[in-house]
Amino acid sequence: MSLEQLRKQFLSPADEFSPIPFWFWNDYLTEEEIVRQINDFKAKGVNGFVIHPRIGIPKEIAYLSDRFMELVTCAVETAEKLGMQVILYDEGMYPSGSAHGKVVAHNHRYASRGLQLREYEVSGRLEIKLELEPDDQLISIQAAKKTDEKALDPDSLQILPLQGNKVVFQAPDQGHWVAMLFVETYSRGTIRGIHFGEDDGQPEAPPSTDLLNPEAVRTFIEYTHERYYQVLSKYFGQTIIAMFTDEPAILGRRGRRGLRPWTDGFLDWFQKHGGSELDLAALWFDLGDETDDKHRLYKQAVNALLEQSYYRQISEWCAEHNIALTGHPERSADIGVLRYFQIPGQDVVWRWVAPENDLALAGEHSTMAKCSSDAARHAGLRRNANECFACCGPDNVHWGFGVWDMKWYMDWLFVRGVNLLYPHAFFYSIDGKGRYDERPPDVGPNNIWWPYYQTISTYMKRLSWLNTDSINQAQVAVLCEPDHLPWRIVRPLYEQQIEFNYLENRLFGERVKVEDGHLMIAAQKYSVLVIEDPVQITPEVERALPEFIRQGGAVLIYNREQKRLVPDYACQIRDLDQLVPEIEKRITRDICFEPTCSMLRYTHVVKDGLHLFLLVNEGDQPIAGKAVLNQIGYVEMWDAWNGATWALPVEINADSSVNVDIKLSGRQSTVIVVDPGREPALKPKPSATGCLGELHPRTITDIITVSEGWQIENPPQAMDLTQQLRSWTDFAGMEHFSGTLTYINQFYVDQAKGQLMQVLLDLGEVGELASVELNGCDAGVCLLPPYQFDLSEFVQPGLNEIKVSVTNSRANEFTDAKIRSGLLGPVKVEITRLAN
Repeated sequence: MSLEQLRKQFLSPADEFSPIPFWFWNDYLTEEEIVRQINDFKAKGVNGFVIHPRIGIPKEIAYLSDRFMELVTCAVETAEKLGMQVILYDEGMYPSGSAHGKVVAHNHRYASRGLQLREYEVSGRLEIKLELEPDDQLISIQAAKKTDEKALDPDSLQILPLQGNKVVFQAPDQGHWVAMLFVETYSRGTIRGIHFGEDDGQPEAPPSTDLLNPEAVRTFIEYTHERYYQVLSKYFGQTIIAMFTDEPAILGRRGRRGLRPWTDGFLDWFQKHGGSELDLAALWFDLGDETDDKHRLYKQAVNALLEQSYYRQISEWCAEHNIALTGHPERSADIGVLRYFQIPGQDVVWRWVAPENDLALAGEHSTMAKCSSDAARHAGLRRNANECFACCGPDNVHWGFGVWDMKWYMDWLFVRGVNLLYPHAFFYSIDGKGRYDERPPDVGPNNIWWPYYQTISTYMKRLSWLNTDSINQAQVAVLCEPDHLPWRIVRPLYEQQIEFNYLENRLFGERVKVEDGHLMIAAQKYSVLVIEDPVQITPEVERALPEFIRQGGAVLIYNREQKRLVPDYACQIRDLDQLVPEIEKRITRDICFEPTCSMLRYTHVVKDGLHLFLLVNEGDQPIAGKAVLNQIGYVEMWDAWNGATWALPVEINADSSVNVDIKLSGRQSTVIVVDPGREPALKPKPSATGCLGELHPRTITDIITVSEGWQIENPPQAMDLTQQLRSWTDFAGMEHFSGTLTYINQFYVDQAKGQLMQVLLDLGEVGELASVELNGCDAGVCLLPPYQFDLSEFVQPGLNEIKVSVTNSRANEFTDAKIRSGLLGPVKVEITRLAN
């Protein structure tokens, strides 16, 4: 496609790139209201939804009942008429696998199970009677000497026989000996249900299912997936595009403490995967240097069985019924199981990732966006997703989540390669605390930005489009394990703008090829492999790397713990400060930034021959400088938020790299587009005197401060703001007010000072949305900082009347947060004129 065609697609992206929000069905449901809300979604640029049964549905609408399915059918039929997409949700409510308790009701032995440790102190001789609950199984009896409270002497471990129904052990010396019984038992875990009284810790919470039992999972599929297909088969693969599975948890929620995942026959499975019966104690105690390896073997065995019993069965069912499996696993780093998803996903919840406290780059959760996007890239899949925004309000005030935060989260995801958002959530109802306080906020119809949601949905579409059907240009791969994505070693890559992708070690035995000094997989090719720990090097990786090196590739190993020898063919990194310089010796940067900025992120993709660089300021402070591009051609800047594009004059350096000026305010993004098939537009060069002449006529700027004299139109109570702008919460009785108030004032423009070129209004601090009228003309709305408006079109010589309507957060209505609200300023009008 041409630049013009791609620009048109960017500005008006197809509906397939729409956000697909979780739609909480959480109240008494009617066909009329379902149809009304779906049409409202469509009008705001939302072209799909996930039907999510949620707590608050009355018991007369039982999960998967005929009445429930009538309502689902109504929603799907309405979506079909409007050309929208529907994703079905496989549980009532979550985590997945229980069918709202129907699986365990079908067979009580399908309840989730775990391994329990029963520990007995031994002083001389121990003799106890074995007592098991119904359906419990004794897995092993062992004895060992303790070296401290949480550690055992591994050489002392021994397996004891069961003597009749008794455990008998004679300590061989005066040391601190313990006997250990390992018992398979019910976890007594539950899920969160859809009716009041079925939440965590409540007596009617539905029991969770043994997800390591293939027969139990097959029963789950029969109750859930087959039921949906029975009623809605004609929509599968058309209007219904996917089934969403949600963080399946082996032990369920709120079960017995201290259990480890287990199921019937798991000891044999564990032993077939390299473990032994004597390794069980390592699940609770330190057994010395081999403890981590024993843990790893156990986790690998559990994950392998979960893949086979749960994910593979559901994935195959979805594929056979012409829909995708989507959703996300339980943990943020579970990249291995995403191989079974046709639309792999993850979820940003509870502000585990955030702009503050280093949470954007530190910890396991900081890897989740790359988890889904890199899984998709290496599987050759078009889309990957994220369930985002749940409980992500600042300072644990979740209704305080605003567009300022939403924009940060969207950019955090997009610059890491995510291209489908599942906003959590649109609430069918916010009637009562049990609904409006259920994993808030509503990020759609019941929030203050809903009248302007088209701006948000279009932004999501534009950047989802950018990341779809394009080829990522990362030259660096970071080795990872199926359940572990290193985050420490990638921090300097983010902060110094080295793009990378996580590459799962299992893929080396499956799809990774070595060609011409590159690791090749799907459309990706890597010339550098970074390894945080030699333990990640599996035999399959070990076989591939010597040839990779021989052909010119590079392997860099950090080996932070220094517990294992580094292979001779690798370059060992002893300090993280060495990592980027070593990488730079081995790659050609596609882009670099001057001056350097640790808060700047980027991703580089090629789409139909055009190079697109998405730049994101992940900080709150502005960034200014230049980007040096290794790709020469005609350059444009595309603004996804405002829907604007413009040509970008450049400077060409002696090495044929290109300089582009960059300015990003806090939490701002932009897209640099390079068309290598066209000549670049060049910056004008200064004359011998250094002057650009008439290209930049001389201007003068005046600043008018408008911080006094404000009045509120029809205030709900007396609010004197004539001397100073103040938060609504400063006035007694306004602490819980949420709504819109309109401010009125005037300012004077002296035409005699020169011809007006531009008039900009800066409202300063606003809590939270602002729309402006000048002289009766609509000057627009601003959803997030900076609250600036171009008034040039509406200003007149002399007196100008300004109205500013401010809508504050609903957090003050629903909580005691007392979030600063209203027009807070300082308000300034910046007038730029031609000098006389």
